[in-house]
Amino acid sequence: MAKLSDETLGTIFTLQRQLVEGMDEAAATESRLFEQFGETEETLPVLEQLLNVRERLLAPYSRLSALLPRISEYQPTAPTDVVNLLYQTIEQAQAARDASIASIREAKRDFDLHE
Repeated sequence: MAKLSDETLGTIFTLQRQLVEGMDEAAATESRLFEQFGETEETLPVLEQLLNVRERLLAPYSRLSALLPRISEYQPTAPTDVVNLLYQTIEQAQAARDASIASIREAKRDFDLHE
């Protein structure tokens, strides 16, 4: 693999784990909300929002998963545009993670869905 720093690799793998955990938390919250309240006028927008959360988290996870093997094809270093795309994807993934955490918390709070 074109050499990425241990810090960058650690950030990517930690972020991927967080994205998967966020997708899982959104799905669990969606399931609890549906089980407790059903699909009503009040819950439908939140159920859709939680589905969107999962999709927003899947996109950067997939991009990160695709970029790492691509970078490994370049030796001894990856082109600047590919590395820049990786760092841009990391930033987008972090933003998606943070926004998704807020959306999940809001849904739980609004419907009193405690663990």
